[in-house]
Amino acid sequence: MTYLLLKLVHVFAVIIFLGNITTGLFWATRAHATRDFRLIASTFDTIIRSDRLFTMPGVAGILVAGIIGAIQGGFPILGTGWILWPIVLFSISGIVFGATLVPLQKKIARFAASADASDGAWTTFDAMYRKWEMWGLVALLTPVAAAAIMILKPALPGL
Repeated sequence: MTYLLLKLVHVFAVIIFLGNITTGLFWATRAHATRDFRLIASTFDTIIRSDRLFTMPGVAGILVAGIIGAIQGGFPILGTGWILWPIVLFSISGIVFGATLVPLQKKIARFAASADASDGAWTTFDAMYRKWEMWGLVALLTPVAAAAIMILKPALPGL
């Protein structure tokens, strides 16, 4: 029973994690389309807040429930390919998020909060936004691939 409860927590944490990342990209894209710096600043402030409320607890739930669940289920974590490779992909997502997206989100929010409506301000913002969008897709697609591997359990090599 403990294994099944951990698996349930793990799956719910993945849903919350992926849902928050996906909606963050969606709302940022919608705000970008308006070219309204006040809305953009508010949107990025909200994305930063939602990362604290949903993404980070989702990460904790995924890791804790996943690792303890694998141990409870008798799966060798690094020896089971469908567990190992999602960990690698999830780690890549985490590195991209922490090293690139978090600082860029804060920079975008600060910039948009004080930007004027000039073409120069838009060009500067748009360059930051395009970088954020690209790295955001990497941070989203790697855990989506990890989830697919965890569900389909293909015969991948472990260590």
